[in-house]
Amino acid sequence: MERGLVDRVEAVLADLRARSSPKVLAEMGPRYGIVTDKAMGVAMNQMQAVARPRAPNHALAEALWETGWYEARIVACMVDDPGAVSVAQMDRWRADFDNWGIVDTVCFKLFDQVACAPAVALRWCALNDEMGRRAGFALLACMALHGKGEEADFLLYCMRQWHEILQKKKVLGVRQSQVRRVGKKRRPTVAAAAAAAAATNAAQVGGDGGSDGDDDRPSPSSDRRPCVTRLRAMRTYG
Repeated sequence: MERGLVDRVEAVLADLRARSSPKVLAEMGPRYGIVTDKAMGVAMNQMQAVARPRAPNHALAEALWETGWYEARIVACMVDDPGAVSVAQMDRWRADFDNWGIVDTVCFKLFDQVACAPAVALRWCALNDEMGRRAGFALLACMALHGKGEEADFLLYCMRQWHEILQKKKVLGVRQSQVRRVGKKRRPTVAAAAAAAAATNAAQVGGDGGSDGDDDRPSPSSDRRPCVTRLRAMRTYG
């Protein structure tokens, strides 16, 4: 790592330490469920303040991620340049995910802006580790929330994929509030989001119910065919 980059990393870490709080650090696990080995205890608005004047900077983002600090990694996803992010980087960062906070923030702030995100998200949804799979579904939700163009098509696709995996009970910690949030944002598809949330609740509370899990799933719609075609075309990125 070049000297100038090392200095910039040290400056970010020093800025984060200056903004840290023992109270925030103590509450990360008990209050927010964020458990990580390396944390300083910096509030989100303070991390945003650290990142804002330094973005975009891909090299700095990569270097900050390598420090292993929770706060440095949050800043990294805020200063990175989506156009410079590769599939290899996405997979490498995903392998380091160790708590829901880093998963959701990286997907929300960075990964959903990367061109290959749809194909990567679908691949991650099939992973066998909790955080990797959560990243897949979080990325789908973020793309549906922030997406433009075929928004309704993509949302229907996301909700169906989400529900199918939940019914098989292979996802831990996926929150229905994320489904509802996407549905609220995309008002033309509120009914689809509500149906997916209701079906998810039934699957979690009632179990299999003696069925094969296909009958109560949101049915595929021809309206989302363009989105599926686009996703299939992008599989080469994954």
